[in-house]
Amino acid sequence: MDDGKGEPQRIAKLLARAGVASRREIERMIEDGRIAKDGVLLDTPATLLTSLHGVTVDGVAVAAPAPARLFLFHKPTGYLTTERDPAGRPTIYDRLPEGLPRLMPIGRLDMNTEGLLLMTTDGGFKRQMELPATGVPRTYRARAFGEVSQQQLEDLFDGIEIDGIQYGQIEANLERRTGRNQWIEMTLTEGKNREVRRVLEHLDLKVNRLIRTSYGPFTLGELPVGAVEEVRQHDLIVFRKSLTKGGAE
Repeated sequence: MDDGKGEPQRIAKLLARAGVASRREIERMIEDGRIAKDGVLLDTPATLLTSLHGVTVDGVAVAAPAPARLFLFHKPTGYLTTERDPAGRPTIYDRLPEGLPRLMPIGRLDMNTEGLLLMTTDGGFKRQMELPATGVPRTYRARAFGEVSQQQLEDLFDGIEIDGIQYGQIEANLERRTGRNQWIEMTLTEGKNREVRRVLEHLDLKVNRLIRTSYGPFTLGELPVGAVEEVRQHDLIVFRKSLTKGGAE
């Protein structure tokens, strides 16, 4: 598990990850002479350390950051993927079960998109997953009204430009028709804002339901709407190692 060892990081960042306080508060604590390393008071938040071994706050040893944790959340429609909304609309935090650690969403799902939302306790892991270069595939099932051919969908594999925005390779297949509604499965790695909806609307389809079914190796499966399930630590470690091997930073 990546806990920052071997890679020097600013002490303010390490202490924030360990849950001591925000980086800004830690900077003030250093100014006030409250943080020491091996008994020596620190005088700058820019101090670089590979671990929190020997660091004390007010004379008390600081525990190392807890390992990253990852949770699968079956997001319902009608909730924003944000912590709070100025307009007072409901957010995912209104639906998450109680008793969870502080979680951050990895990427977003639109208010009216449902399905798999990954949530983590670790900001570094969140940022890594959201980098376009990381290229983790996400799969969606879209129900759309209108007519489209399998060939039109297969052409998306070469990418497409819409209103000056270039969308990368998309793997799309027509699953089945129900009347004039089509069920379409789409897998992509970029995840630009509203990508699935914009691409299908460009094909003159009206999306009336959109479900994310997987993100990397993690799948929605039979997880009930509004429910949360934690990924086993072993599976998370294996996945993070695969990201590193793939060259993702």
